[in-house]
Amino acid sequence: MKKQRYNAVKGVQDILPPDIYIWQKIEAAAKEIFRVYGFQELRLPIMEPTAIFVRSIGETSDIVEKEMYTFTDKGGRSITLRPEGTASAVRCYVQNHLYNLPSPQKFFYSGPMFRYERPQKGRLRQFYQIGVEAFGVSEPKLDAEIIAMLRVFLERIGLSGLNFEINSIGCEKCRPGYRDALLDFFSSRLDSLCPDCKRRYEQNPLRILDCKVDACIEQRKDAPVVSDFLCDECVSHFSELRSILEMLDVPYVVNPTMVRGLDYYTRTTFEVTSERLGAQNAVAAGGRYDRLVEEFGGPPTPAVGFAVGMERLVALVKDTADSVPSPEVFIATVGKDAAQKALLIAEGFRAKGVWVEVGYEGASLRSQMRRADRFNANYVLILGEDELKRGRIGWKNLKDGSAGEVGIQEVYDFLQKNLNKI
Repeated sequence: MKKQRYNAVKGVQDILPPDIYIWQKIEAAAKEIFRVYGFQELRLPIMEPTAIFVRSIGETSDIVEKEMYTFTDKGGRSITLRPEGTASAVRCYVQNHLYNLPSPQKFFYSGPMFRYERPQKGRLRQFYQIGVEAFGVSEPKLDAEIIAMLRVFLERIGLSGLNFEINSIGCEKCRPGYRDALLDFFSSRLDSLCPDCKRRYEQNPLRILDCKVDACIEQRKDAPVVSDFLCDECVSHFSELRSILEMLDVPYVVNPTMVRGLDYYTRTTFEVTSERLGAQNAVAAGGRYDRLVEEFGGPPTPAVGFAVGMERLVALVKDTADSVPSPEVFIATVGKDAAQKALLIAEGFRAKGVWVEVGYEGASLRSQMRRADRFNANYVLILGEDELKRGRIGWKNLKDGSAGEVGIQEVYDFLQKNLNKI
């Protein structure tokens, strides 16, 4: 039978060393920073009822119409692999009656999302996000707090030169007036819009402002800006948000043309971008969604959150990442008895939290030393039959070339002391 070679599905990828160490660094920093801001972790399912995404994201969105991985299960239910995390978090919040707990309820989650779109730099068909959601407080202070937290997180993983853009897209009171202004503005430009935007014109003209087609970008120049239509409450909310961000020394620019591509957003929207990523330059994006909990059957509950794209973060962090982790100790041996003793020594180190590698398969001492070098180990221990008889073990520091011997019984203390100096 002819052997078959298999490849991963198009648009997904394996995450291997050394990249996995960057992923782990980012995830560890997120958990540490989010914890001190009071955010607790949620573990959300990858599969959800399709209806929650149609209801929250919007039937006319590109995600719902073109990009969702949706299937009918054996029970005849429509199931979707989640394309984003907020709808799942809101479903969880309502289903588990978390609104009965003291506000605000603050959560974060991480994991894969799925969208059927053309694979590109920083965005795959299975991609990963870290998401943050905070429920129960309408004050702009909470908006500012999570934007400040996002800045601290990005700085902690070594990123700089990022652009923080903010805007307000109004609420259910002032949005209708803005919608009417957009309809009037684009009415004479319909023939120049792409087919999707012609449909958006009828269903949700705000989406035209988020289109990436060059012709539509050209046609929306001089379009009305939402800030001219905000009600007094939204103006006050946005003004206070800006004031708090300035107090917290969070740099930002107001982008009056920025809208979110999802229907559930209200008032605050924001993005973090990097010029180093090219055309698809968003690192993180978020905003307020004050009506979604109620639309999911819960009580009226204001909420705000953001999502960070892991692949794009990894691409940026690679340029500033520390060296790849390597074993602290490699034990090279000559002879069967020495090899067995080396395993005991290795287990002793591992019990103390030291990363140890050992030689295998009867390889020569020379080949084992080459392997230790390829591992980029800090120290090599050398144990042969002669050293075993004398109760000694050789050592070599691969960083500075120093070498010597130490008693087998003293080797733990010797290396623990010297590894701390590297």
